[in-house]
Amino acid sequence: GPRGPLHGIPVLVKDNIASADSMQTTAGSLALAGSRPPADSQVVRLLRQAGAVILGKTNLSEWANFRSNASTSGWSGRGGLTRNPYALDRNPSGSSSGSAVAVSANLCAVALGTETDGSIVGPSAVCGIVGLKPTVGLVGRSGIIPISASQDTAGPMTRTVADTALLLGVLAGVDPDDPRTAESRGHVQTDYTQFLDPAGLKGARIGVLRNYCGYHPGVDRGLEELLLLMKEQGAELVDPLKIPTEGQFRGSEYKVLTWEFKDGLNRYLQWVQGAQIHSLEDLIAFNEANSARELPYFGQEILVESETRGPLTDKEYLEARDLCRSLAGPKGIDKLMDDNHLDALFAPSGGPAHVSDLVCGDHGLGGSSSVPAMAGYPNLNVPGGEVFGLPFGVSFFGRAWSEPVLLRIGYAFEQAAKLRRAPRFLPTADLSV
Repeated sequence: GPRGPLHGIPVLVKDNIASADSMQTTAGSLALAGSRPPADSQVVRLLRQAGAVILGKTNLSEWANFRSNASTSGWSGRGGLTRNPYALDRNPSGSSSGSAVAVSANLCAVALGTETDGSIVGPSAVCGIVGLKPTVGLVGRSGIIPISASQDTAGPMTRTVADTALLLGVLAGVDPDDPRTAESRGHVQTDYTQFLDPAGLKGARIGVLRNYCGYHPGVDRGLEELLLLMKEQGAELVDPLKIPTEGQFRGSEYKVLTWEFKDGLNRYLQWVQGAQIHSLEDLIAFNEANSARELPYFGQEILVESETRGPLTDKEYLEARDLCRSLAGPKGIDKLMDDNHLDALFAPSGGPAHVSDLVCGDHGLGGSSSVPAMAGYPNLNVPGGEVFGLPFGVSFFGRAWSEPVLLRIGYAFEQAAKLRRAPRFLPTADLSV
């Protein structure tokens, strides 16, 4: 009989999410090939409990794109290069590249990704799907190869907002091995589909963050049409707005990530069994010894810098962490929303996909994910249209634990706009569109 809300549903899981089975968990790195997690991650355990069929692991930007500033998103030493299904020479963004592509290309019903800053929202946008980066602490992170204790979270990647709501209800809840999830008590919903309302834009006050426009003229033109559509659906737009602390972070996020990556990865490598490496220092040495396979296109300067960091009691780290949280959350998103009595903020997720370039690395057009990522607040990407047949996405984000509001607004937007088009697997972008 039925085992749960995902009974028989085929799911793919990003290859930094541990599963205690015959599948590997490698973060795309040959250094973790053959390693075995001693237990399922919290999210995999919940998927199995809900009756899902886990088909396999998806390729990702190696180490969740935290290896080099000159990386090509979607490439890993173990998996090679992931391709965008809309135009095969285009980049799928990252780091949850394979999860986005698999959902977009109908290789599974839904997938799991992870995000530190943009890694669910970005690939969802350029692959024409829905992606939700939940509030940090809503979804348990035990058994996930980490970057940042402050910002990491797993989240749903699906073709519809309804599927995202269904999957979130399975994933959300307290994880006994992730202390951050204790904060979710009183905020967890067992059924997020109850908030899906086709009239959910009526009366919603939405702030338009114009400073994230200008990435691409085609996206800007599309946004004007979307703003008009939301007005027609009864939304009250407060336009233009800007997050008051924008530009004040002074590189603090990168500091936080380099400190937390070293600490978190070393902890994970002590937990996993049968790995060829046991520390970040070992990983750096492995990559150097296997440079032909691991470092053919770009280096590992982020890993090297992270290895120089001290313990999480260092004053410089603590000041950077507190600055990020304060400026992005209470003094940033919260203040802007309180001052303007907003239900959500709206911005383009970024521009259309760039051509993959293993010689020069990524050259994307920017994005709007960083402030909600630093705050640890939810961010919902919904398809916003296409430019030359290449999808772009729009983001709705807001206060901590505001997933019900974002899903209500995002669902109403999706139902009114109906902008997702299935990929055609073209060899290159159709410039005649």
